[in-house]
Amino acid sequence: MTQISVPFGRRCWAEVDLGQIVSNYRLYRENMPVKKDVMAVVKADAYGHGDVRVSLALQQAGCRRFAVSNVQEAVRIREAGVTGEILILGYTPVSEAGLLCRFGITQALLDEEYAQALAKAAPGPIACHYALDTGMRRIGLNADAPEAAARAVLDTPPPLQVTGLFTHLCAADTPDNDATRAFTGLQQQKAAKVLELLHRAGQTGLYLHELNSAAGLYEPEELSLFSRLGIILYGLKPDAGNKMPDGIRPALSWKCAVSMVKTILPGDTVGYGRTFRAERPMRVATLPVGYADGFRRALSGRGFVLIRGQKAPILGRVCMDQIMADVSFIEGAAPGDEAVLLGQSGAFTFTADDMALMLDTIGYEIVCGISARVPRVYFEPQEEGAHK
Repeated sequence: MTQISVPFGRRCWAEVDLGQIVSNYRLYRENMPVKKDVMAVVKADAYGHGDVRVSLALQQAGCRRFAVSNVQEAVRIREAGVTGEILILGYTPVSEAGLLCRFGITQALLDEEYAQALAKAAPGPIACHYALDTGMRRIGLNADAPEAAARAVLDTPPPLQVTGLFTHLCAADTPDNDATRAFTGLQQQKAAKVLELLHRAGQTGLYLHELNSAAGLYEPEELSLFSRLGIILYGLKPDAGNKMPDGIRPALSWKCAVSMVKTILPGDTVGYGRTFRAERPMRVATLPVGYADGFRRALSGRGFVLIRGQKAPILGRVCMDQIMADVSFIEGAAPGDEAVLLGQSGAFTFTADDMALMLDTIGYEIVCGISARVPRVYFEPQEEGAHK
């Protein structure tokens, strides 16, 4: 793979393997029990990986549908050269209706009131997908009343043009649980009923998409036109208990430099609040990364980094811009060494999913939380099939 050079020094950076993302996209499609097209979810700056570079790499690989969370994200990737459909999954202020028209962006309709307001503000036609609330209770028409939901879609005022319906299967990432599987099945039935009523009313061109990353693998069904591929695209698990298809791996590594190594003596304390006290002579490395970079303060005194293929435990509290780590037993550790926060070093691999387990959260939050001040270094995709 070819590295893209960027103008920054070796302080703290994230490496994004675009080839691995393309490989994950292809492997996901190959492993779907019911073969579907894929919409790449690149919201939240492609889950911290960089929406422009990720979208263009996927477009080159054949992806023609993309999902974002807001109009700013949609305009950014459109202006960067994304030519396929871009769907905004959430709210767009009606004052921005002109941007939806100008850039040919598809907008989610949250409910009837929002549709009316958007139609009044729209200077021209806007393609829309109507959201259905089948049980998540977030956005959408109430699919517990399918006739009313179908009527709302049929009554959508011009110049809005409804081309699709969607819902979110909020428990599809836990397919081994009978109760959640039953809930997912009920959600699918509700969405199918609304679509059936619309087709009966003559709207046969309307389609449905409800499969997310997890559902496309673990809760397959025929009705959904495509799967919205999110977290698995980046090589992370929707849920810690999920089994991933072979070859799907994290695309992001997070690294920083060792800036200083010092010796401290028994009785010395480390960091804010003096929460760590040395009981022996120790070699301590300072690393230029902190919670302002997205390295969570909750890792204070419990996390570690990888240096020279070995674990270096974090000492004391994570600071805004720096952390300290024990390198007493890492021979030769020195300023300028590479410290791996997420990724591989020697025989050790530590992923965002692993860090999430330590913090009682999910891998999504870890990668989305890597701040904008951490430069992304990109590696171009190789020839097709090189990652397989």
